Amino acid sequence: MSAQIFAPTRREVLAGLGAAATGLLGGGATAPATAQLALQARPATLALRPGQAATPTWELAAVSHIGNVHLKRGDRCEVVFRNDLPVPLAPVWYGLDGAAAGDPLRGRAPTPPDATETSIISIPSAGTLLADFRLFEDGLKQPARPLPIIASETNPVVVDRDEVLLIEEWRLRPDGTALAPGRDPKDTTPLYTINGQTSFELSALGNQRLRLRFINGSQRTVLAIKLENHDVRVMAMDGQPAEPFPARNGALMLAPGARADAFVDTTKSAPFLLHDGKEAHQIGALAVTGWSERRAPLLEPQPLPSNELPEKLDLSGALRFDVALGAPDGGWTRPANFSTSSSPAFRAKAGRTVVLALKNPGPVTNVFHLHGHHFRLLDRLDDGWKPYWLDTLAIEPTQTQRIAFAATAPGRWLIESVVTDWAAPRLVRWYAVE
Repeated sequence: MSAQIFAPTRREVLAGLGAAATGLLGGGATAPATAQLALQARPATLALRPGQAATPTWELAAVSHIGNVHLKRGDRCEVVFRNDLPVPLAPVWYGLDGAAAGDPLRGRAPTPPDATETSIISIPSAGTLLADFRLFEDGLKQPARPLPIIASETNPVVVDRDEVLLIEEWRLRPDGTALAPGRDPKDTTPLYTINGQTSFELSALGNQRLRLRFINGSQRTVLAIKLENHDVRVMAMDGQPAEPFPARNGALMLAPGARADAFVDTTKSAPFLLHDGKEAHQIGALAVTGWSERRAPLLEPQPLPSNELPEKLDLSGALRFDVALGAPDGGWTRPANFSTSSSPAFRAKAGRTVVLALKNPGPVTNVFHLHGHHFRLLDRLDDGWKPYWLDTLAIEPTQTQRIAFAATAPGRWLIESVVTDWAAPRLVRWYAVE
């Protein structure tokens, strides 16, 4: 990493984390933690091809949890991160609004190899989150696996099962080793997994309601995931509740890093089909055995509890900015060269509505990610918005999409741009809410 990025001393860094925690909590920094999470960056392996040696990977693992990581909305979480990999790293959290300690390139140094750091992360919203190392991919020697994190609602949502389905994309060489993103994928073959398995099976009874948390954990590819012969009801996007709506033809379209929570009422066994834009792959199945007798029939699902994002956005009085994604003269840089001494993409006063016209000038789909806030995808005429919040958006070649968000979190926040090409670099800029 460039030395100019991390000028603050360790004492200044820790002081900054304490100040960030105070601002997020709206109270004193001495408030006790309500949850603990021990994370470890470590080498791992994954069996991706029968008859071949396991593929070396790196991973972000939760050593303090068995199974999925469960936190709660409102938690003040003490995160202890141990780096057992040979490059400086820090977990980057996707889906947390206003969490300064989860956005490490803006002054917080990554953790050196063979070192441990402790920080405080506040969990302001319930939803499906993701933590990974993608901002540090320039230094990764192996592809790194992300970590799904569930922030539970204050009052439990009534379903029979709550399952994470993490979809990952691999580029395998002939010898079975995997290529990290940002490198030329020549002589590699794409492969996809759900929860680390090339043939995933989810067992359930018929007449059950499942909450399936689909996560596109791939690095470069927009994916469509479909459960055949079932009504897939979308309940949340990118960790924020949506007005429930049916997935078109039962398929969910997810950009890299995007998440979607869906309710599925099981009827019969069915395959999970994945489409990568070129062809469909069966990468798993729902195996229905038996039948669940219920005292009352399943009712139409009600919206998930609100996370109190604003119901209305003042588009008439919004600050408006054009952002050309990845443009060579647009101030974009690789994360390794990032510095907040560069010019921001835009500045906004806290409390204002911001409208961004995101332009993809290139010939390949570009994926945009906004840190610090969730946004609404505006209709073409700016006369309304889609009934969900997002933090990640794929924009087709030469197209422009308009988004709007309420600038509620003061600070300096990152934006990301990466095209859907395995060899393409990830690029970043920053914006200010003052």
